[in-house]
Amino acid sequence: MSDNISQISHPKVAVIGGGMAGSTIALRLSELGIATTLFDKGSSLVNGPPMCHLHAGGNLYRDISDEQCFALLEQSIDTLKVYRNCVDWRPTVIALPTTDKSTPAALLPRLHKLQAHYQSLIAKDSSNAVLGEPEHYFRPYQREQLEQLALRDTPKFAQHFDDWLIPVAKTLDLDALQFPVFLVQEYGLNAFRLAATASLAMTSLEASELRLQHRIVDIERQPRANNSESLAANWRLISQDQSGELKHWQFDYVVNACGFQTGEIDDLLQQPRQRMVEFKAAYVAYWHGAEGQWPEVIIHGERGTPQGMAQLTPYANGFFQLHGMTKAITLFEDGLVATCAESAQPKLAQPFIDKIEQHWPAAEVQTRTKAAIAHVAQYLPAFANAKVGTKPMYGAQQIPGADPGLRAADVSFCCDGYARAEIVKASSALAAADAILSDMVRLQVVSPQQFGDKLSHHHLPVTKALPPVRVAGLAAQIAAQRDYAAALAEPIKAVV
Repeated sequence: MSDNISQISHPKVAVIGGGMAGSTIALRLSELGIATTLFDKGSSLVNGPPMCHLHAGGNLYRDISDEQCFALLEQSIDTLKVYRNCVDWRPTVIALPTTDKSTPAALLPRLHKLQAHYQSLIAKDSSNAVLGEPEHYFRPYQREQLEQLALRDTPKFAQHFDDWLIPVAKTLDLDALQFPVFLVQEYGLNAFRLAATASLAMTSLEASELRLQHRIVDIERQPRANNSESLAANWRLISQDQSGELKHWQFDYVVNACGFQTGEIDDLLQQPRQRMVEFKAAYVAYWHGAEGQWPEVIIHGERGTPQGMAQLTPYANGFFQLHGMTKAITLFEDGLVATCAESAQPKLAQPFIDKIEQHWPAAEVQTRTKAAIAHVAQYLPAFANAKVGTKPMYGAQQIPGADPGLRAADVSFCCDGYARAEIVKASSALAAADAILSDMVRLQVVSPQQFGDKLSHHHLPVTKALPPVRVAGLAAQIAAQRDYAAALAEPIKAVV
């Protein structure tokens, strides 16, 4: 039997990039027993743009289509099933300020559609009921209800839906808001516990090989021999480790999951691709005045204006992650760039690259974090007493195509046996893995008979079975290694 035929019998896959997409794809393949090598130039996995939200319905984005919202809901449900240890089980409050051009009533049609879609998903498969009962997917609260909740004592742990609103009702400037506000079952997603989960699962799976601090410096596509069963090409890669040593590899299928640097691999292959890259940052504040368990709080606003959306994400022990969709906070002047005719890699200005690869200027950390605190304090005045907590959470996000508002995306294909994972939101990673598996079947890299229904179900038993204590413990270590407070890795658990 020729070497090519033996490789088809035992396919080998390279995944380049160990972010949320690359790690999830590598886990999905290696859990099926497909020999998978995951390369990442960094020292740990899932270290990219700030993520904190499951996006189970896309309610943070008023301007995207219903279809994108439905896709995000479905993908979030699948993500929650696989990454339960990485979910912060607390809801999200959605509100509109009095300065907004829209009204809360304008949000209701989509909320009802999402509620109905969630109900239909449960009717198809009862295991989809991971966001609670469909009738509780969202709840409206009028001003009078919040005024009554503000009179109650704040419980240490939330045991009912109303309990989540008590600390918010006590703190919100109700005169600054339109009513009703909505409590939605959109939960948190913890980047540090995702990193820990990916690392623990990858190192325990026999079919996986993890190569950290390895950069791919060359890639070459070669045709297969005529007697090969597969339609895919041979792929030869060269990696370079931190000592400068080069290593040669051969694979049957390659996944480019390099995040905002996906275009660099495209350029090595001379594969054109239109995409954008956007640098973003979230800021970490410590607020000693926080009482009880908080939901995430979203105050809508027009992106890019001084009244851009404010986002308050709770962590343990008084730490909060802050977004403000203004150019003084989360967004940056010239932070959104697109490809040009000469390259598939959008070129971020050097100061952004310096932030990603080196460090932030201390003065800018102070300025932007304090601006984020002030932005949130417009609506929660007591939050003005919050202090800078740690360094920002930051990174660059790729957006395939030319629509900067795209939020539900997963994968694209060009030459046979080469896939680009192009997720915008973390919850899309499993959808990308499924699309890649379908392509591998199409190209006869793998046989569907070999895996049965495992191809159509997210069969990741090792990942799902990781003990929560082990995940949380490693997550705290990863947070410390990245110079963040260990509290940012702690699970938030609801009693509801």
